[in-house]
Amino acid sequence: MAGMGMRDIKRRIRSVNSTKQITKAMELVSTAKLRRARGRLEKVRPYFETVNETVQEILGSSSNIDHSYTIEREVKKSLYIVITADRGLCGGYNINAIKKALEDIEKKEKVSFIVIGQKAKGYFSKRGYNIVGEYLNISEKPEYIDAKNIGRLALKLYKEGEIDEIKLVYTQFVSTISQVPKMVKLLPVSKEEKEEAEEKEFKYVSYEPSPGAVLDYLIPKYIESTMYGTLVESAASEQAARRVAMESATDNAEEMIDSLTLSFNQARQAAITQEITEIVGGAEALK
Repeated sequence: MAGMGMRDIKRRIRSVNSTKQITKAMELVSTAKLRRARGRLEKVRPYFETVNETVQEILGSSSNIDHSYTIEREVKKSLYIVITADRGLCGGYNINAIKKALEDIEKKEKVSFIVIGQKAKGYFSKRGYNIVGEYLNISEKPEYIDAKNIGRLALKLYKEGEIDEIKLVYTQFVSTISQVPKMVKLLPVSKEEKEEAEEKEFKYVSYEPSPGAVLDYLIPKYIESTMYGTLVESAASEQAARRVAMESATDNAEEMIDSLTLSFNQARQAAITQEITEIVGGAEALK
C-alpha cells in the first residue's frame, strides 16, 4: 500500500516537473518578446502623441469649428474596438479588456464591435453581439497596415451614419508587472481640458486653407496613429501579462514539487519503519 502511494507521488512529481519546464520556457519566450515590444512602443509613442497634440492645438485655437468629426450626435449606436490577444495563458489580460467594454454598454442592440484577437471574437460572437469587423493573428506583432485597415473601416461606418461614436478599448502598459485596461473615445473628437495659459498660447495660430480642411486630413491620421499606438502598447501588455502568469505558474510548480517530495520522503520513511517493525515482530515470534 505504501509502495503504491510512493509510485503515485513519483508520477505526480514527474508530471509537475514537465509542466514546470513548459511554463519556464514560455516565461523566457515572453520575456524576449516583451523586450522587443517595449522597443517598438518607445519608437511609436512620440508619433501618435504628436498627432494627438496637433489635433488638440487646432481645436483649442479655433472656435466654433463645424466639422463632422467633432460634432456630437445623438448616440443611437456605438462602435467598440476591443483589443485582446489571440492566445490565452496571460492572466487577466483578455478578460479585463472585455470587462472594460462591457462596463460601458447599456443595451446589447445599440452596440457593434470591431474585435482584435481570437479572445474578443470568441467572447462577443458566442453571446450574440454584432461584430462588423475582426482582425485575428496580429495581436503579438501588429503592423501599421493593420491599424490603417481598422481605422478605415471605423471611419467608413461613422461617415455613413451606421454608428454615432467610436470607442477604443486597449491595455495600457504601465510596467512589467502592471497593465491597465483603458477606454478612449476616438470619434467625435472632443477638445481636451487645458489650462487657461495654454489656451491663450494656441489662440493666434492660423491654419490654411482652414482648420476644417486640416482636420479632414489630420483626423484619419490621428485615428490610424492612435490605433497603431494602442495595438503596440497592448502587444507589450500581453507579453508582460503572459510573462508574469508563466513566472507565477513556474513558482507554483516548484512549490508543488517541494510538497510532493516531502510527501514522498514521509511515505518512504513510513514504509521503512513498517518493514523494520515487521522484521522485529517476526524475530520476536521466532524466540
